[in-house]
Amino acid sequence: MSVYSVKAKGWRYDFTLNGTRHTRGWFKTKGAARKAENERREEIVNPAPPPTQSETIQIDMAFLDLVNRRLDHVRAYNSEEHYRCYTYLARGWMKKWRHKMCCEITQQMIEEHLSQRRRISAFTANKDLRYLRATMNYGIRKKLIVSDPTEGIDFFPVEKRVKFVPNNEEIDKVISAADPETQDYLWTIRETMARVSEINRLRWEDVNLDARFVILYTRKKQGGHLTPRKIPMTQKLYEVLKSRYDNRDASKPWVFWHRYWSRKNGCFVEGPFDDRKKLMKRLCEKAGVRYFRFHPLRHAGASLMDGSNVPLGAIQRILGHENRKTTEIYLHSIGDMERDAIAVFERARKKSHTDSHTEKNRGNS
Repeated sequence: MSVYSVKAKGWRYDFTLNGTRHTRGWFKTKGAARKAENERREEIVNPAPPPTQSETIQIDMAFLDLVNRRLDHVRAYNSEEHYRCYTYLARGWMKKWRHKMCCEITQQMIEEHLSQRRRISAFTANKDLRYLRATMNYGIRKKLIVSDPTEGIDFFPVEKRVKFVPNNEEIDKVISAADPETQDYLWTIRETMARVSEINRLRWEDVNLDARFVILYTRKKQGGHLTPRKIPMTQKLYEVLKSRYDNRDASKPWVFWHRYWSRKNGCFVEGPFDDRKKLMKRLCEKAGVRYFRFHPLRHAGASLMDGSNVPLGAIQRILGHENRKTTEIYLHSIGDMERDAIAVFERARKKSHTDSHTEKNRGNS
C-alpha cells in the first residue's frame, strides 16, 4: 500500500519507482496524501527542466554519509566535548545502520534502539534521541533528505532530583587533598566559576594581572562561535595566577598544560588538558567527601552569589549563559523570598488554628 496512516501523526505516501524510493508525510487526510503522491509520480515521469541556479534537492543519501557530514559540522561549529559525545553516539548508530540509506531507517527501528539504551537509563536514551534527531534535522535543513524518522518519538520520563552541590567545607577538603599543581587548577575553576574547557584553553595572553581580569572563551553560544567574556579576579585567583606566571615556562602559551603520550603521533607531546575525568573521583575519595566533578563548582559559586543577593543578570554574565533560565537552574540556594513566603504561611496557619480553637471554646461556654 503506497498510502498509509500512522496514529497521532497522519497520512504518508511511500512508493518505489525505477529503483528509487520516494516518501513524504504527514498529511491530514488520505486524499491529500494520495494527491501529493500523484503529483510526485508526475514529476518523476515528466520531470521539469533542471534548475539553472538553485541546487537539485537530493531524495536520499547513505546514513553513514549523513552522519559524517553532521560530525564535520559539529567539529567546526561546536566544542570538542560536544564533538566527542557525538562521535561516541554515532559509533552505536553505525553498528546497526551503517549500510542503510536514510529512508530505510524507520521509526520502529529507532524506538527499538532507544528501548535498548533505556536499559542504561532514561537520560541516556533521551540524549541519544536528541543527537539523532539533530542529525536528521541537519539533513533536512541541508536538503539531503526529506523526512525525519525520529519525528513523533517522545522522550522517556526521567526522575529529576536535586543536584548535589558541595558546600565550601567539602570543596576546601578536596582542594587540600590535591598536589600544588592541581590545587592551582581547582582554585582557578572555583574562583572563575568557569567551564573546565574554558580553563583548559586559558592562555597567558588572556590573563591581565595588572587590570586583574581573565578572558574566558566558550563555544556554547548560538552558531558555535568562540565567544569571549571578561571575569574579574578575586584576590585568591590573583595570587594563584601571579605565582604561576612568575614560575611559568615562557615557551608554553597555556596556563595549565601537561606532557602526554599521543597515540596519533606515536610520541610524547606537550599541550593543554583535554579532560580530567578520573581526577575528582580520586580526590573526593581521598578527602572523604561525596563524589562530585568540576561542574558543581559552578553551581556552588552561583548559589553562593545568589544567597548574597547578587543580581541574577550579573551571575548570568559571569557564568556565560545566553539564557536567563539556564542561570536559574544553577541557583540551589533558598532565597529570602521563599523564606518570607514560608514564614507568612506559618503565621497564617497558627492564626487560623488559634481562631478556630477560640471559636470552639466560645461555643462550649
